Amino acid sequence: MRPFTPLLALALCALPFAAAPAGAAARHAIAMHGEPALPANFAHLPYANPDAPKGGTINHAVQGTFDSLNPLIIQGSGARGILDLLYGNNVFETLMMRSYDEPFTLYPLLAETIDTDEARTYAEFTLDARARFSDGQPVTPEDVIFTFELLRDKGFPRYATTVNKLASMEKVGERGVRFTFETPDRELPLILGLMPVLPKHTIDAATFDKSTLAPMTGSGPYRIATVRPGELLELERNPDYWGKDIPSKRGFDNFDTIRLTYFRDENAMFEAFKKGLIDVFPEGSSTRWTSDYDFPAVASGAVAKDVFDSGLPSGMYGFVMNTRRPVFEDRAARRALAGLFDFEWANQNLFNGVYTRTKSYWDGSELGSHGVPASAAEEALLAPFPDAVDPAILTGEWAPPVSDGTGRDRGFLRQAFEALKAAGYDMKDRRMVSPDGQPFAFEIMLKANGGQELALAWQRTLASLGIEASIRSVDAAQYQQRLLTRDYDVILASYSASLSPGVEQVGRWGSASKDAQGSWNFAGVAEPAVDALIEALLQARERGDFIEAVRALDRTLLSGAYVVPLYHQGEQWVGRWTRIAHGGKVPLYGYQLPTWWRVAD
Repeated sequence: MRPFTPLLALALCALPFAAAPAGAAARHAIAMHGEPALPANFAHLPYANPDAPKGGTINHAVQGTFDSLNPLIIQGSGARGILDLLYGNNVFETLMMRSYDEPFTLYPLLAETIDTDEARTYAEFTLDARARFSDGQPVTPEDVIFTFELLRDKGFPRYATTVNKLASMEKVGERGVRFTFETPDRELPLILGLMPVLPKHTIDAATFDKSTLAPMTGSGPYRIATVRPGELLELERNPDYWGKDIPSKRGFDNFDTIRLTYFRDENAMFEAFKKGLIDVFPEGSSTRWTSDYDFPAVASGAVAKDVFDSGLPSGMYGFVMNTRRPVFEDRAARRALAGLFDFEWANQNLFNGVYTRTKSYWDGSELGSHGVPASAAEEALLAPFPDAVDPAILTGEWAPPVSDGTGRDRGFLRQAFEALKAAGYDMKDRRMVSPDGQPFAFEIMLKANGGQELALAWQRTLASLGIEASIRSVDAAQYQQRLLTRDYDVILASYSASLSPGVEQVGRWGSASKDAQGSWNFAGVAEPAVDALIEALLQARERGDFIEAVRALDRTLLSGAYVVPLYHQGEQWVGRWTRIAHGGKVPLYGYQLPTWWRVAD
């Protein structure tokens, strides 16, 4: 939910949003901010090769298991590859299709056009007359409305959150479906565009929320062919796929067969890749990437180590300090603690030097504030909150302290010690004490043993200044319970980031979420400046205004020192047998497996 604002109050007093205003017209695409990059007559998405050969099989490895072919419900473990960000929407399709070469823009898929107004009080989609489910039946407005109601009532809670923002859903003409919103919402037309559509004529609504291994009917390019629960899912191309010639899909879906083999252990997945049983291996381990790709197929050139650069933001991975605890109430003390993680030592000794220190919540993208002085527009947004941003962060000159990597850098420790002294802390009997004489001590809570090496590294450095950080590893159930009740001092968390941050920022940092059970506001942030900047980014209509608001929020969060920034992987790594090929153009979001193809034998 968005925070209540005076602007929103005015909107709620307005007349119902019944009719489209003069000048509104259906368009082929919609962007969150500004205009879509591609014209209505675009030939294909820029990162897809329309001449890619069709045929063959691609073998993927998936960690985990599955016991259901319905990925839209809570019950069961849904199989990957049916409706999937990595492997593609192979069985179920959405109203529109995202271009991963733009921050947040949708192009035609099941719907050929979208119509909305300037305030975005409604969205009307017109279905492509050619759109068909795999059994040959047309996709209709009735299917769309049925699906949205079904997912609202029996799907994942996120679907109900979206559909409950609608005042009405109605069929318009033969192929149109119109959604009228309870309140204006900039993002909602795009979220609706990414909702899947199911065939009303094959779905039993009464049992939809029960996991099933019966293959479901979709409108996508593949049909489910082979199912071995927990072991294998095989998808075969539908030769009659309705959308193979539409511009959005040219160069996609190039394999005759997609085979997803499930493994419980990541090492077993890698061994299968080395043997040639798996074709591509997205790599997340720095140790493996630097040390384990020395097998014969790499030396012979049969396996390539692909490195992809993208414009994706880093997100934030770090130790989160719970400001609800008295020990973390002082922002100056939190800043000093954040400067006491010896990244240079950890990167070299734990990760073979391959990671990049994170300096922004949107590091590596146009949304990040690091190294960029605040613009006049940012300063105007921050003017009502003169103490919200540290001067060095405002000018773009701030960076985390850098050590010499030895683990014994006295200058590195001295910076933090001086910062703590300035905040009223002092050293007594080799222990750091607060201004009221209490020992500076806290607990780092870990889920099982995840992140233990990082916690030990930070603990060792803190101990050099007499700060006592104990480490407690708890099982998953206890961890979740303590997370819900906010019963922790410090946790290790990862905040994902996109090029179009939106209402999820309220749940992470907004005052409204501080005491909301289950929210992601782990740090207990409740700052007027943060609330105002989240509202500014939600209300922005042009991309430039949006970037200014996000950068100002970034500066405010960094200045609040709620998280000890750790590191991120600056590149995307993929091991690939060269019988699988991909185009030269890497889109803004990085490599896209649905556009890859098999090289002819």
